[in-house]
Amino acid sequence: MIPRYSRPEMVAIWSPETKFKIWYEIEAYACDAQAELGVIPKANAEAVWRAKDVEFDVARIDEIEAVTKHDVIAFLTHLAEHIGADDARFVHQGMTSSDVLDTTLNVQLVRAADILLADMDKVLAALKRRAFEHKDTVRIGRSHGIHAEPTTMGLTFARFYAEMDRGRSRLLAARAEIATGAISGAVGTFANIDPFVEEYVCEKLGLAPEPISTQVIPRDRHAMFFATLGVIASSIENIAIEIRHMQRTEVLEAEEFFSPGQKGSSAMPHKRNPVLTENLTGLARLVRMSVIPALENVALWHERDISHSSVERAIGPDTTITLDFALNRLAGVVEKLVIYPENMLRNMNQFKGLVMSQRVLLALTQAGVSREDSYRLVQRNAMKVWEQGADFKTELLGDAEVTAALTPAQIEEKFDLGYHTKHVDTIFARVFGAA
Repeated sequence: MIPRYSRPEMVAIWSPETKFKIWYEIEAYACDAQAELGVIPKANAEAVWRAKDVEFDVARIDEIEAVTKHDVIAFLTHLAEHIGADDARFVHQGMTSSDVLDTTLNVQLVRAADILLADMDKVLAALKRRAFEHKDTVRIGRSHGIHAEPTTMGLTFARFYAEMDRGRSRLLAARAEIATGAISGAVGTFANIDPFVEEYVCEKLGLAPEPISTQVIPRDRHAMFFATLGVIASSIENIAIEIRHMQRTEVLEAEEFFSPGQKGSSAMPHKRNPVLTENLTGLARLVRMSVIPALENVALWHERDISHSSVERAIGPDTTITLDFALNRLAGVVEKLVIYPENMLRNMNQFKGLVMSQRVLLALTQAGVSREDSYRLVQRNAMKVWEQGADFKTELLGDAEVTAALTPAQIEEKFDLGYHTKHVDTIFARVFGAA
């Protein structure tokens, strides 16, 4: 991923230096296990650990690979340069390249998931704080982009919190799904390596042994992982689009923080654009871009092929780095989001009481008017508000058919805003818990 959308901690997971360090640890732990089984001399296993503090020379490994055309062999050759050919002869005993590559990829994805989980905690904390801050801040709810009925800004934040919390639970499951390793040798039969070696290496790396690997770890696990990242990205976009809508000039119920010295347009000095949330919408697309290739990686020829390899070399780092950046950006946007309660009330009252139409409809039906006639009476007066700018309550009070069923006091009571927020505490308890 380009540096503009990258954070150092996540980038480091995917660096060649980190990758080779994991490769080395796998090989060293495997030698320990082989020595414990008596397959290789203990002295040879101990000798491998002499390279523990070595900074593997990436350029040298690339140089060797240019000849061997095989990355794992290039690494093993370079390792032998550090520990000596005699001690290195037992390294990779009974193993195949996928044992190293697949187990390493899963270690990297687990580490990436841990960072992403911490990122999501930041987003959740910001959403929760803003939800309670604006629990009773009334705004208009919209369906199809059209005014519907009153809600609160706190409920808006709360529903985003609940969505991201579900995403966090899915990511925990995806982390568990991907936290397996395989040291099972060619075609996964353990013919040339004892299953104990796999168990030993996996325990050291914090992984579970893959129950059955066919030289590769099954790619349905990776498909699940990247699909989960795609869902989280869609949740990011869901929040971003709501903020972008609220920042529209004719709405202006909220806007991204505009810092001193910030410029909104090279041509129009008055502009304050929702650039961060627009960026989040774009980044979400990049994350979702990995989902279909990950799904297509599930089907491999027989016990293995490498059609998945080129895909994962790209989507592994790019997707996790992008999502890491996006989650941190989202947390900052929510934390600093500027809210305009007065504009929310102004927008809600733009059509002079029209948003209370359902309460009047229900009151008429409860007063004995058929639902069809009730709808007709309410809609008749509502259209005067749409088309003539009339006041909804005034029109209802002047409609003889309406007042034949409802008293002026009953009509007046249907315009109480508090009616629409009476269950906010109940919803908050469901989302955030009774406390």
